[in-house]
Amino acid sequence: MKNTALTHVHEKLGAKMVPFAGFNMPVQYEGVNAEHEIVRNGVGVFDVSHMGEFFLKGENALALIQKVTSNDASKLVDGKAQYSCLPNAEGGIVDDLIVYKIADNDYMLVVNASNIEKDWNWISKHNDLGVEMTNASDEYSLLAIQGPKAAEAMQSLTAIDLLNMGYYTFQIGEFAGIKDVIVSATGYTGSGGFEIYFKNEDAEQIWNKVFEAGASFGIKPIGLAARDTLRLEMGFCLYGNDIDDTTSPIEAGLGWITKFDKEFTNSENLKKQKEEGVSRKLVGFELVERGIPRHDYEIVDANGTVIGKVTSGTQSPSLGKAIGLGYVPTALSSVDSEIFIRIRNKDIKAKVVKLPFYKK
Repeated sequence: MKNTALTHVHEKLGAKMVPFAGFNMPVQYEGVNAEHEIVRNGVGVFDVSHMGEFFLKGENALALIQKVTSNDASKLVDGKAQYSCLPNAEGGIVDDLIVYKIADNDYMLVVNASNIEKDWNWISKHNDLGVEMTNASDEYSLLAIQGPKAAEAMQSLTAIDLLNMGYYTFQIGEFAGIKDVIVSATGYTGSGGFEIYFKNEDAEQIWNKVFEAGASFGIKPIGLAARDTLRLEMGFCLYGNDIDDTTSPIEAGLGWITKFDKEFTNSENLKKQKEEGVSRKLVGFELVERGIPRHDYEIVDANGTVIGKVTSGTQSPSLGKAIGLGYVPTALSSVDSEIFIRIRNKDIKAKVVKLPFYKK
């Protein structure tokens, strides 16, 4: 089990620790609902240092990224980030990721913790272009400082204008007295804020300064359980649940990051899917009757026939409703379609709703 540079801090704070993607991670501190509300209404800090960071450099760096990712990275300018995915050759997804353009011929890819080795091998396999690749995952820490008060709470720590940073842009500068910190206006919560990347040796100083600066704003440490409920309320996919090696980006509603004005892995087949349609789609649903949907629960139709599975589900802290994501036949994917979730051998009525579940 790997530790992050801050594991000892979480343990000292009394966090409940769990194994996650091979790391010892804080799942909660004072309870999921309380932590969820802190991020929706104030500011909270997640240690997500388990995520992977790859640096790609050289005159063919963009060409390699274009070859292995579904989105069009040629549209990126310096200081801009892009959500994308790595399609596999069979119609599924190797991983979803964020591509950062630092400068011409200089990019950072941020990948999921559970897929670091798999993604590295996949991209390396396609690197016949002489691109210089560095896997810096073990050297970097990452904090997600999220919530509507994040910019105001953190502004005293940096000269970067946090309040006016555009969504999915980033800057590299001094933060909390540490040089060359990557400050990115990204996140996985739908409540605004930043993700900051820095070397492990600076982790404790940055953590302490972040909490000093945010004290008057009610800043709190937040665990991975609330990260999951926050992202689910936004309808954001979680790799391994809602997308995986068997789900295509078109089925998963990720057509918006799948650009066919370039060639990439399996692009021909995915283009055909987009043009001809798919037989199933990932939808959001809310329960009309009492119950809580969970990962892998069966989705059935009005006749009790199994038509799919719940990929993610929870009781939404912000909405007070039971919500979930799952794949259903395209015929039942339109808003207000009636489906049923099989919970303890009982079929509980649900309806398909438009994403995101939570609207600010």
